[in-house]
This record gives sequence, C-alpha cells and structure tokens, in this order.
Amino acid sequence: MASVDRRAEVTWSGNLSQGSGSLDLASSGALKQAQISFPARTEQPDGKTSPEELIAAAHAGCYAMALSNVLSQGGNEPEQLEISAVVTFDISQLKVTTSALNVRGRVSGLDEESFRQAAEQAEQACPVSNALRGNVDIQLNVSLG
Repeated sequence: MASVDRRAEVTWSGNLSQGSGSLDLASSGALKQAQISFPARTEQPDGKTSPEELIAAAHAGCYAMALSNVLSQGGNEPEQLEISAVVTFDISQLKVTTSALNVRGRVSGLDEESFRQAAEQAEQACPVSNALRGNVDIQLNVSLG
C-alpha cells in the first residue's frame, strides 16, 4: 500500500509560558519561520500561530477536498465551497475539545438536503476528521447558497 509522509519542524527556546518557537512546513516549504508561543494559544495571537490554528487549517483544507470529491462523484461538481474550521482549546484541561466545520457551498442542481447529505458523507471520508474522531467533538454546520 502506498503512503506519503509530510514533515514539519519546530525549534523551541525557553519554558512553556514565556518561551517561544518557530515552525517550518518542511516538506513543502510553504511556511517558514512561523512564530509560535503558548500565549498565542491562550490569549491574543499577536501574529503568532498555534497548534490549534494549524489543526483548524488542516481540517478545513482536508474537508474541502473531501466534499469536493463527494459532490463530483455524485455528478454535482461544486462551483465554490467555503469552509472554516474553529478548533476549541480548553485551557483548564489542556485539551482540544471541538472542531466545528462551517460549510457553505454553491452547487448547481442540488437542494439543501442533498447538499447536507453530501457534507455528512464527506465528513466521514475526511482523513483529518477520521484522525480526530473519538477524541474531538466534530461539529458540522452546513448551508447551500
């Protein structure tokens, strides 16, 4: 069976609360020296990212691809899909608790219920959803138009 590896690299200095680091998306080079810190996770980001923001980006991107595929396989290629993911980090538990996918699409020839069914099928097929499932509450909010 074929598999593909992707790599990210982080350099960190200092303790948790006052330290900071940088990350590179090493496989692609698409992001270099992005600044990360614990306060970016729990307070205002101030131009820095966090693991939770990266999870949100991964979930939204993966889900968009999965939904596009489900719709296209059903004969309804989407005109446009807008996906936002909101990942909730519970500070008291130090745990990611929720990833809410907010989905809006323009798909000719599809009614709201058919779009919702495709959206639910895509959530089940999304590799990032499947990696999170059982540990993170995945919410799906869908609208067509």
